[in-house]
Amino acid sequence: QVQLVESGGGLVQAGGSLRLSCAASGSIFSLNAMGWYRQAPGKERLLVAVITSGGSTNYADSVKGRFTISRDNAKNTVYLQMNSLKPEDTAVYYCNTVPVPKGSWGRGTQVTVSS
Repeated sequence: QVQLVESGGGLVQAGGSLRLSCAASGSIFSLNAMGWYRQAPGKERLLVAVITSGGSTNYADSVKGRFTISRDNAKNTVYLQMNSLKPEDTAVYYCNTVPVPKGSWGRGTQVTVSS
């Protein structure tokens, strides 16, 4: 099963930027669309950004124009560049395959945006 390790989160002021990384083990990475999910306290986990194996992207309306997803298939890594961060972006961020999460959920990386 694919193992996923997220990193790059932290505490940032509103308007700031962060770049998240997700390292995946296993050959399944290059064959699948990958996504970044986030889960705020007391809320369900939501998909916010998707990138196909060919590099096409799609975003939730809440992050469109501010977040950019990318991938490096040679490194089995997917990235999420987050700009113009808002307090409502505060959540634990996870990566996994899309549309069906096939990997074991990692610990995620905490993103906290202060106002």
